[in-house]
Amino acid sequence: MTTFYDPMVTAYFERLSDSEFRATGEVQGAWNTSEQHIAPTIGLLAHLVETHRDARRDDALVLARVSYDILGVLPIDVVEVDVRVIRPGRTIELVEATLSHDGRPAVILRAWLMQTADTSAIAGGALAAMPPLDSHAEWQAGAVWPGAFVRSGDFRHREESPGRASAWVRPHHPLLAGETISPTARALGVVDLANGMTPRVPIGAAFFPNVDLTAHLFREPDEGWIGLDTTVTFGAHGVGVTHSVLNDAAGPFGVSVQSLTVRPVPARG
Repeated sequence: MTTFYDPMVTAYFERLSDSEFRATGEVQGAWNTSEQHIAPTIGLLAHLVETHRDARRDDALVLARVSYDILGVLPIDVVEVDVRVIRPGRTIELVEATLSHDGRPAVILRAWLMQTADTSAIAGGALAAMPPLDSHAEWQAGAVWPGAFVRSGDFRHREESPGRASAWVRPHHPLLAGETISPTARALGVVDLANGMTPRVPIGAAFFPNVDLTAHLFREPDEGWIGLDTTVTFGAHGVGVTHSVLNDAAGPFGVSVQSLTVRPVPARG
């Protein structure tokens, strides 16, 4: 098996130009180790939407909803990103970012950016906070899943049953070499891991990759561990859903949902 792991790598991507980025070996995927794990790509696109915003505006709109459609797999190679404003506005904007490889679109992000305001007097909600970090056991994700990306982070894990678990995650590397990454983009760069934190069936018994990821965020997370309070559901006809409440040390900061295509592996013999 070819390995792309390089202990000297210090980021998941390197910028080559305004629109081109080289994936490093640390993005190596879990379903296929010759392909990219989509998690850091999701974070990269969020970062590029934010930098595109900062280049155009002197006021702060924040990422409130990010919706990614995954059109195909990505080799560990150079990718191109195009960002454009679909719906400009003073208080809300809809922005689209397309990531392509060799001219073929592979991931499309549509992001709503919203104006901030002081709503602390009415803030609140019923989403339960995750149990704290020290109530979770150290977990070697690389013992469950192959690929350099899942080895490039720290994990704390507590499983209630197959398909129901909470996990704290901390990536080792920044998304993009030499650039300041917001806590939001950093957190979004690991959210896709939720689908692998609590498999409903043993790895090898079925494939269940996600074809999308949508996250709704109601505040910016901190820069520490990212919590994934996750439930995985398989339907009876080949479709599933992974739902996670996203946490930091202060509690929930958003939710994410992934649509799964579930493909049982036929028994041999």
